[in-house]
Amino acid sequence: MFGALVLTLFTLDALFAPPLRRVREVSPVVLDHNGEWLMAFTTGDGAWRLEARLGEIDPEFQRRLIAIEDERFWFHPGFDPIALTRASVSYLRAGRVTQGGSTITMQLARLLEPRPRTIGSKLIEILRAIQIEARMSKREILAAYLTMAPYGGNLQGVRAASRAYFQRDPEWLDDAEMALLIALPQAPEARRPDRHPQAARASRDRVLDMFVSAHLINRRRAEEGKEGAIPARSPFPYSAPHAAYELVQRNLGDGVVRSSLDATLQRDLEALVRRSAGALERDAQISILAVQIDGRAVRGRVGGAGRERAGGYIDMTRAVRSPGSALKPFLYAIAFDENIAAPETLVRDAPRRFGGYLPENFDRRFHGDVTLEDALRHSLNLPAVATLERIGAGRFQAALSRAGAQVRMPRRAISEPGLALALGGVGMTLEDLVQLYAALGDEGDARPLVTEDAAGLSFSRRFVRPQTAERVLEILASSPHPAGRVPAAVAQGAPQVAFKTGTSYGFRDAWALGVSNGYAIGVWVGRPDGAPRPGATGRSEALPILFDAFDLIGAPAPPEHEREQHDPVAPALARFEGGEREDLSILFPPSGAEVLVLDYGADARGLSLSARGGRAPLTWYAEGARVGAESTSGRTIWRPAAPGFYNVTVVDADGQSAHVRVRIRDSG
Repeated sequence: MFGALVLTLFTLDALFAPPLRRVREVSPVVLDHNGEWLMAFTTGDGAWRLEARLGEIDPEFQRRLIAIEDERFWFHPGFDPIALTRASVSYLRAGRVTQGGSTITMQLARLLEPRPRTIGSKLIEILRAIQIEARMSKREILAAYLTMAPYGGNLQGVRAASRAYFQRDPEWLDDAEMALLIALPQAPEARRPDRHPQAARASRDRVLDMFVSAHLINRRRAEEGKEGAIPARSPFPYSAPHAAYELVQRNLGDGVVRSSLDATLQRDLEALVRRSAGALERDAQISILAVQIDGRAVRGRVGGAGRERAGGYIDMTRAVRSPGSALKPFLYAIAFDENIAAPETLVRDAPRRFGGYLPENFDRRFHGDVTLEDALRHSLNLPAVATLERIGAGRFQAALSRAGAQVRMPRRAISEPGLALALGGVGMTLEDLVQLYAALGDEGDARPLVTEDAAGLSFSRRFVRPQTAERVLEILASSPHPAGRVPAAVAQGAPQVAFKTGTSYGFRDAWALGVSNGYAIGVWVGRPDGAPRPGATGRSEALPILFDAFDLIGAPAPPEHEREQHDPVAPALARFEGGEREDLSILFPPSGAEVLVLDYGADARGLSLSARGGRAPLTWYAEGARVGAESTSGRTIWRPAAPGFYNVTVVDADGQSAHVRVRIRDSG
């Protein structure tokens, strides 16, 4: 009979077990690599409920909580007969509840299964408390209560309350803070400091008096505690939302996720993006990715300039966009690495058709014979396409894929990439590009990026040889700097940045990527919907942000060293097309031509002069007066003053010249 009763009780206990799983449903918190808070998320029921670990909560607070709330906590079986008797007698004498008889375990049972406060509910809480005590240790029960305790609104648990009201975890608390955190769960809504500060103060002061009565502190300390202000509620840290959300989704069920991000750099980059976005139209966004090359840890990741802007919920570091000219350094790196060409190899920058593809330079000018290093330095398109033709588009795509970059072909494209790959005719993400630039900064070794602090070392693959990577970075570091920036060789202490910009077709994407002082950083500026932004280039919009981002790193500039002397180029690599350098000649206007001009003077539309052959830079003259290049387009525009005959001359860097004589006519 007794055995059957015991079996029945065990069966009922198993069938109607307390819902302890709710204790494990906590707000996920994302930390940086040093353990600093970046962002937390509410639970599925909308609560800020942070997991309480007793080792990270002030032990004196725990002692005082038990002394005030449940003095026999460590000894009772879940309910305290003495406390219940005392509360019942008090209720019968006063006709109302003047003191509680619930233990911490019973309060936990009520938090797990809220019920109306009736005698029947109290009996159920006692039974549930006994069940909980049979399943959990006393320390586990205390931790569960400190995780679930209500603090008003959607704040649950002592950690959430401490974060909201004191902006820190409860590892150390003063007397007033302890008293407030003990008082609030007794009537969380009526005593909310942010809504009812006077009630919060009164309840806190009563608990301070209880500390004195329990001989936990003296009267002087209690009075000092009462002088403290009641804190207002502060929002939780909100940093790296795109990265934090991704990490939480990847680690579902984990209360704490430690990322590779650096909280200080992340906040600085977010502030930089917000400032920079203020100068853009509301439909534009900015994203930044900063990677520490050693280990490939992502230290800063800003997916956008804010959710109040168009597309703010989209992580643009993961968006597939056209990279423009940002792939050119890797095109030349592979050509150098495989002895297809050398930095000193000459190539003709002149109009040329590649099958059905007729590329032109961004500024619509041609520069004659140039070296590949100058072609990279000034981002010329014709030499890049000629180089890709030598390498092979499929071969280049395969090399990028081996380095970890995912190259997405346009939807209507054939399976094999074409020569447009040299100029960004594929889809890539900011992550892909930064991963490639980090390989240049790591002596040509390619590794995947790391976003979690505990990810450990990942595989590496040789992308290009160390000397090739160094030479490409050397070329990029000598590229023309953005306006207002002095090269590191001139400005002491300035970071030496090896950088490349890119602008996609139709001004849809502006890119700037660089390597300096152990970091690879990429910046993208554009509209999330892919709409054009006429005139917005990588140099004008993304490059200044890139240099500002490198300023935030704060790393010292590299020590000065002599420029490495490179061996002369092998004769076989001296020139792409073979043969002698093409003589300088004027393409437009052709000699003897009559050109119709609609208007004259400084405001006229003018004529765009072009030439082929020779060695850049080219200088133009009309009737002996120099014709300068426009600062915005880079084209040389000649604006005749009046109708008549003119002599037009072009001179290259070697002093070679070409001449034409033309007649300018007006519409009359």
